[in-house]
Amino acid sequence: MIAVNSLVLSQAGIVETMVDPVGGIIDKKDGMMTGLLMDQAQNLVFDIMPTASEAYLRLALQTAIEDCWSKGLVGGHTEDMSYYGGFTKTYGAFQKVIEDEQKHFRAHLLVHHEVIEDWAAIHTIFKGGSEWLEWGAMKIFADGALGGRTALLSHLYEDDPTTSGIPIHSKESLFTLVKKARSLNLPVAVHTIGDLAFEWVLDAVKAYPTTSDKRDRFIHGQILRKELIDGFKGVSAIIDIQPTFVLSDFPWVIDRIGENRMNYNYAWKTLLEEGIHCAGGSDAPIETVAPLVGIEAAVSRSVMVEGNPVVFGEEEKLSVFEAISLFTKGSAYAIHHEHDRGMLKEGYVADFTILKDDPFKVNETSISTIPVEMTVVGGRLVYKAER
Repeated sequence: MIAVNSLVLSQAGIVETMVDPVGGIIDKKDGMMTGLLMDQAQNLVFDIMPTASEAYLRLALQTAIEDCWSKGLVGGHTEDMSYYGGFTKTYGAFQKVIEDEQKHFRAHLLVHHEVIEDWAAIHTIFKGGSEWLEWGAMKIFADGALGGRTALLSHLYEDDPTTSGIPIHSKESLFTLVKKARSLNLPVAVHTIGDLAFEWVLDAVKAYPTTSDKRDRFIHGQILRKELIDGFKGVSAIIDIQPTFVLSDFPWVIDRIGENRMNYNYAWKTLLEEGIHCAGGSDAPIETVAPLVGIEAAVSRSVMVEGNPVVFGEEEKLSVFEAISLFTKGSAYAIHHEHDRGMLKEGYVADFTILKDDPFKVNETSISTIPVEMTVVGGRLVYKAER
């Protein structure tokens, strides 16, 4: 969601009598707009917002990559191509900074469905591109988020029984988008927070399965049911999880979903034990991009509540090995690079991070504070801590 003032509402032509757009909410209280625009309602103001200049995009990308290096990241999976002035302008910034200026960072680029025709026009393919810029799956948003109660649930929200969330697309439209991706020989990467959104996407990828050499991605997948986990095992796909959500969502998410429905939510240990492949992500810039924070969250599941540490879902805590694997082997597997990335092994790319302390030996609630000493990408030292 975004918050705007009355001037923006006026310039965008948004009035109290306007009907909510499909997949979005114009928030109101006592009939008056609050200035909050949720999910697809944000598009109502995007056209009047000034676009970023090419110089700004390059500076922002340079700064972001340097920040990622300092946190130990050698690459990332990102979905930026439909923002910041459009596909061509944004992709051009990536090419300029990462390739021409040699700020080497392995960027796996998901392609939002709204710019998929722009992508197709440059005659590229899945995993095409270059050593540093590689094309990934077609990105789709199936629902919203828990914070604004727009994540699509199979039941009413416990703390607001007037809603069960909103679908960004109808189920029929989701099927059409997945079919579109298949026509371009692409897997899909779909934002699915609520269990009903997950169910719809699961039905869609079963109706239009990907080829045996590709895997779909269910991004987030934090609100689940046992039957969805069982049904997922038959598809060529992974679940892209964000352990830092434990830190930001608990304890309020229990009241939002209902304590009696929490058995298979944020259930990462269960997913791994069921043999489901998972990748570790950050959901930056919504959450911190630092992988050590995510690793600690997966291991400790400890949240400060009124000044005291509280563990939520202790039975779902991961071992340090499992948590690190999410952000190394898991992330490589998610983008079909399990044979050349994600491990320190002969024949694999020389991407690695050197930490000051051993995460297997420190206290589980101290993992996030381990200093990054060096980051190496493609055998080249790109970051060294100043001591």
